[in-house]
Amino acid sequence: MKNIAKLKLLGLSAALALSSNLAFAKDLTFGYVAGSLKYPYNVATADGFKQAAAAAGAKAIVLDPQGDVEKQGNAIDDLIAQGVDGIGFLPLDSVVAESFVDKISEKKIPSAAIAVQVGDPKKHPLKDVYPKLNALITPDDSVAGEQAAKLALTLLPKDHPAKIAIIEGAPGYSAVTQRTAGFKKGLDAAGVKYEIVGSQPTDWTPEKGEAVCQNFLTATPDIDLIFSQADDMALGCARAIEAAGSKAKLIATSGGSKLGNEAIAAGELDGSVCVKPKMLGELMFKALHEAATNPNAAKGQLVSVDLPIITKDTLAQCPAEW
Repeated sequence: MKNIAKLKLLGLSAALALSSNLAFAKDLTFGYVAGSLKYPYNVATADGFKQAAAAAGAKAIVLDPQGDVEKQGNAIDDLIAQGVDGIGFLPLDSVVAESFVDKISEKKIPSAAIAVQVGDPKKHPLKDVYPKLNALITPDDSVAGEQAAKLALTLLPKDHPAKIAIIEGAPGYSAVTQRTAGFKKGLDAAGVKYEIVGSQPTDWTPEKGEAVCQNFLTATPDIDLIFSQADDMALGCARAIEAAGSKAKLIATSGGSKLGNEAIAAGELDGSVCVKPKMLGELMFKALHEAATNPNAAKGQLVSVDLPIITKDTLAQCPAEW
């Protein structure tokens, strides 16, 4: 039976102390294969992972596949060959990630995925964690989308059907479809009349976010609201909105970045949905360490986190981690 755990950051420091196991932990090595360390979000997950390992007296190896699925597979092979005691990774492709977990499991090495689901999200709900995976540590991206919808409801016009555009993340990430589905679900549940006038993928960067928003505003100058699936693209979109002299509202999710919070404080971004990638990295280490030191540790665990809405008035609830 799968366990669904919701862990709070306040309890993490005590969990990572692990004083009784410190001598054993010093002999352990854990690997983390990030999606791409060119993204500040991913760097924050790696920082959390390394800091948690250091606190437990264990060694951490962080590898960067530079956004390439094949390189991610090769990096996992390298960690297996090194005989590490646990492998965590941020999947670049949810479906291909199944084969990575299978390889790790064959060698009886604990595995954990972070931020992105393992397995086809169109076939399996998030709570249906891939059974060979020890833990999936991730925000519920469907819930993140619903939270963004709640924020949108405070900004949408009341006198006409809203025209909305969506800046998506990169293709292959389960978060893309889940955030959009959650966003639409939240709007539909509220009975809002709206039209999605545009939806385009990006590479998660501000530059691509700016280009996509320019396209939206050129095609539909009277857009009411633009929903960005991450803070980074919203930063670029804010530039496009200002350049076009548009009155479109701008919201995001996967928020809590330094620049994103500054944009909210300045009124360039109307709000976002907070995530804490550094905490995700810490929780990933904890799950791997537990599996490596406890033969009876459960598999298929889902470790989820709170996703508060942040606006200019509530920024203190989401200190920047990346």
